[in-house]
Amino acid sequence: MSLKKIIKITLPLALGGFLVWYSLSKVSLDTLLQYFKNANYWWIALGLFFGVLSHLSRAYRWKFLLEPLGYKPDFGNSTMAVLVAYLVNLTIPRAGEVFRATVMTSYEDIPFEKGFGTIVAERIADLIMMLLIIFITLFVQFDFIYELVTKNFSPSKILILIVGLGLGFLIFIRFVKKATNGFGLKIKNFITGLVEGAMSIFKMKNKWAFIFHTVFIWVMYVAMFWATVPAIENFNVPFGAVLVGFIAGGFSIAATNGGIGLYPVAVAGAFALFSIPEEPANAFGWIMWTAQTAMIIIFGGLSFLFLPIYNRSKS
Repeated sequence: MSLKKIIKITLPLALGGFLVWYSLSKVSLDTLLQYFKNANYWWIALGLFFGVLSHLSRAYRWKFLLEPLGYKPDFGNSTMAVLVAYLVNLTIPRAGEVFRATVMTSYEDIPFEKGFGTIVAERIADLIMMLLIIFITLFVQFDFIYELVTKNFSPSKILILIVGLGLGFLIFIRFVKKATNGFGLKIKNFITGLVEGAMSIFKMKNKWAFIFHTVFIWVMYVAMFWATVPAIENFNVPFGAVLVGFIAGGFSIAATNGGIGLYPVAVAGAFALFSIPEEPANAFGWIMWTAQTAMIIIFGGLSFLFLPIYNRSKS
């Protein structure tokens, strides 16, 4: 294994370990365990139910990308491939997508490159949804964000920041447009692929079904987060804070293996903007992360074991 690959695997784990220590320095382990003990697990179960619905919808949505290529995968195999992919991502970041395509190659005879290509198209749709949620959050919380910025920065600093960001954006666009090699070309190809992928969705035969499932998946993600809030007694979180916390948690999952260590810190940091007490915010982050991770480990592990049995009995 090359040094680069070793660093890619170990660095997120090391960062996660450090952040676990940092998070536990904010709330003691005994206090955290007390929150777990007193949590209302009916609300946690409801949140997990929404999470399961999102995974089932993701597995079903996949067929709309594979059918135009001439493949009609078994829904059971699609579902288990999705769950196993989430499990693999907990150990090696972004390796789950490769494993997911490999599963479909093994059990559905779908060529790896075609299966992986559809997964990339899915990720483009998911990225668009994440950006849409960020936009909605900015719109819903505009007054709060405006007040927060004006309270901490003078009008002149805000003006300089806006002008600086605008000029930086224009320079960046000009640089990317003219790029013919290196990092600039990679960004250019990524943006081009993103636009082409987004436009290809509207050319699909079942485009509205695909769009419905894409929206449904992300609504379930937010619902899972929101439904878990009442699990902590007297933990009042406004919907705007739920959206900001959800976004922060989402980015943390992308940064480390399944958000280990970083997820509670990111969520608590987002909630702090709304003057939500640090201790229950940290505890909520840990409860939310533990519930999600336990679901992935259990269902992903069972899927990994059941896949060969299911396909043996099917054949």
